Amino acid sequence: MAAANNSQTNPGISLAGAVDLSSIKHQVQAEPGQAGGAPSAGGYVIDVTESTFQAVLQTSATYPVVLLLWIPTDDRLFAMAKTLGDAVNGMKGQVQLARVDINAEPGIAQAFQIKGAPALFALIGGRPMPILEGLPSAEELTQITDTLLPQIVQLAQQAGVTGTAPYSGDPDADAAAGEGSDAAEQVPPEHQQAHQLAADGDYAGAAEAYAQVLEANPNDTLAARERSKALLLARSGNADVREVRAAAAEHPDDVDAQLAVADVDMIGGQIEDAFSRLLDFLAAGHKADLEPVRKRLLEYFVIPEPDDPRLKAARRRLSTLMY
Repeated sequence: MAAANNSQTNPGISLAGAVDLSSIKHQVQAEPGQAGGAPSAGGYVIDVTESTFQAVLQTSATYPVVLLLWIPTDDRLFAMAKTLGDAVNGMKGQVQLARVDINAEPGIAQAFQIKGAPALFALIGGRPMPILEGLPSAEELTQITDTLLPQIVQLAQQAGVTGTAPYSGDPDADAAAGEGSDAAEQVPPEHQQAHQLAADGDYAGAAEAYAQVLEANPNDTLAARERSKALLLARSGNADVREVRAAAAEHPDDVDAQLAVADVDMIGGQIEDAFSRLLDFLAAGHKADLEPVRKRLLEYFVIPEPDDPRLKAARRRLSTLMY
């Protein structure tokens, strides 16, 4: 993948280490999503810290990630961040945009050896590929959104990385809330901690937090759905899709191999394939493995909408195979 040809670096960071005072006038105090502030995260855009960065590297083995190293208080970067976020959200989970504040997380900036902000990388299978360093021109930004992002998805697919990134809420919710909207109420208060953990890429932590919500209210169907999604991503964050599929093909009688590849199907949005794989496994005579397959299917069943015809058919077939 060819990186955009731009040698410009952020004038607020001197290569000699001295501070360029001209950058001060570009700093804003507003939080992301507030009036005058940076665009907020949401949708398929997440903010990443050092504590959650490893999870992002792991999930890039499931779906491709575009990494934006930026300064969210520098208004010169807002238009770029907004354009990238809109483009990624328009791709409906084919790719995730992970944003890192290099002032708050200098260790990540040092790991990527960047000279300033912004810098842009693609992550596929944990491997970074540089795209750009420095503010892009309008033409270069259009090239990134219209050409490079689809190329990243194609490269990921060629590498067997075909999953779908998780959706983490309305990216305009914070801004709407500031205008008196009730959009922020889309995430119930008792879900806030779990929701934020998922948005940060800590899917195991999110699953545990959603489990606590369910202990208090076993009838919370949204918590059950989000817990299942978080468990799915936590299990498969380190998965090499090609290895998982090869193992399932080589070991058709191994329940763990079939469960693993069903996870890959679910993450990739191939819900019917995931259901059919496990139900066909039971139908092939593996009744001794009924319990782990049943438990996994029940976990999957809370993810689609209740009226999904694939769900109804799978439930009927599972009931038949259990007796």
